[in-house]
Amino acid sequence: MNSRDEPTTFKVNVRLVLVRVVARDAKGHAVGNLHKEDFQLFDKGKPQVISQFSVEQPGAQVALASKSSEPIAGEAPDDVSTTKGKTPDVPERFIAFVFDDVHLKFGDLAQVRAAADRHLATLLPTDRVAIFSTSGQTTLDFTDDRAQLHATLLRLQPRPVTGSGIQECPDVSYYMGDLIENKHDPQALGVATQEALYCMFNGDQRFLQQAQQAAKTAASQALVAGDAESRLALGVLRDIVRRTALMPGQRSVVLVSPGFLTPEMETDYTEVIDRALRSQIIINALDARGLYTIIPGGDASVAGTAGIGAQFNGLKVQYQTATASANSDVMAVLADATGGTFFQNNNDLDEGLRRVSTAPEYYYVLGFTPQNLKLDGNFHGLKVTVKSPEKLTIQSRRGYFAPKHVADPSQEAKEEIDDALFSQEELHDLPVGLHTQFFKSSEADAKLTVLAHVDVKQLRFRKAEGRNWNDLTVVSALFDRNGTFLQGSEKTLQMRLKDETLQNKLGSGITLKASFDVKPGSYMVRLVVRDTEGRLMSAENGAVEIP
Repeated sequence: MNSRDEPTTFKVNVRLVLVRVVARDAKGHAVGNLHKEDFQLFDKGKPQVISQFSVEQPGAQVALASKSSEPIAGEAPDDVSTTKGKTPDVPERFIAFVFDDVHLKFGDLAQVRAAADRHLATLLPTDRVAIFSTSGQTTLDFTDDRAQLHATLLRLQPRPVTGSGIQECPDVSYYMGDLIENKHDPQALGVATQEALYCMFNGDQRFLQQAQQAAKTAASQALVAGDAESRLALGVLRDIVRRTALMPGQRSVVLVSPGFLTPEMETDYTEVIDRALRSQIIINALDARGLYTIIPGGDASVAGTAGIGAQFNGLKVQYQTATASANSDVMAVLADATGGTFFQNNNDLDEGLRRVSTAPEYYYVLGFTPQNLKLDGNFHGLKVTVKSPEKLTIQSRRGYFAPKHVADPSQEAKEEIDDALFSQEELHDLPVGLHTQFFKSSEADAKLTVLAHVDVKQLRFRKAEGRNWNDLTVVSALFDRNGTFLQGSEKTLQMRLKDETLQNKLGSGITLKASFDVKPGSYMVRLVVRDTEGRLMSAENGAVEIP
């Protein structure tokens, strides 16, 4: 048998498309009694074969317990005692709050910040919360320290990337800029031109051409500025999903925002959705505007537009209303696609934060492999229907983008191990026992040993060259009390066993170990074992406290 250590790299398998579905009854409660046969899934209108199906109840799979064994003889020096750790309190739920300080106005931010402070005071001992901002200037990693959370919330303030905050002339919004520049909408250009004519040239029709050019320039500038802020927000959200995926438990992201437009950014937010789905992360969203109303002409009139006419004012209000509505679209898409909750048009921010911090009672994961999928990067619309005697409301992702190249098959096992490693669900496909022990070399230093005992009797071997072949990949990971990944170890055991050697192993099994240098404190241990021939996997949890 040969054992080798490997660096761990994981990539996304794009061949299996995952669709998370939440089915709610008339009272808004998620239902969990549906079966695979109750669902129909359509890709571009064509029915698909659901090859993977599961019913998930967030938090129900958490089975974290301390597992330890007797010390191995000779492991510790004679003058150092070896002792078992007691089970520490370990986190079960991780919530990443993302405050969109790039788009939030001061009044909305102040209210939602106060509501968040009240909400975080209700956290359970097993909850860990992180605070991020889309500007990147306010950040706190996952913790249960209430004082740090409070102090971080107080540091939040609006941080727009572009704009002076002074109403421009002409006042062309990002929404209108998209209509004028990308969609070549003549009515939107006409409204902007009329505004420019009155605010810049006192309505003198002789300057109509110059006013139109000013409107086009303003539209271009609004589009560039809006694109920059929206891409920043989506990029930060993508990185936070990636960061949250490294936490070992129930994970969710809460986007607190007034919303923002995403014209021609479908690929960007679909990437966020794909990452969240494959990492079993739910994205919830809270519209920080609450129950908002549109003030005709904005909160300040544009100088020089007196006498412009009722028709202009009416169209301007229409564009303002459409802008306010369109801003929330991306939040609805992110929540629906990942099985999350979108709270909007309600001033009860305390209730809103309670809802978006709570995972649905049940959700379903449907997986299918598209047939004859062209590697062209095109968008595929998805639709999920349910056969049920009662009327249900269905939340699911709206589509996905086809890949532009084939995923490397050699990465599939890596991806499966990665998904299992940063989870708390225990898998028992293989007979694996997890044991932990430590010994202290000083008051400030200790060595923690993770032992994986594999019962060989249930392994499947392939006969080749007169020997019994199989490979075991064993990954051990160490997390601190806040669920932050500290260290990891991956070993691949290549088994090429003669018949008599295999017969001996059937009784004794195989034990592999990994050691970590640690300081006194509370730790979580995660062990994942996968074999090559049977493609079976086990995942075990452990916890230890070193005094």
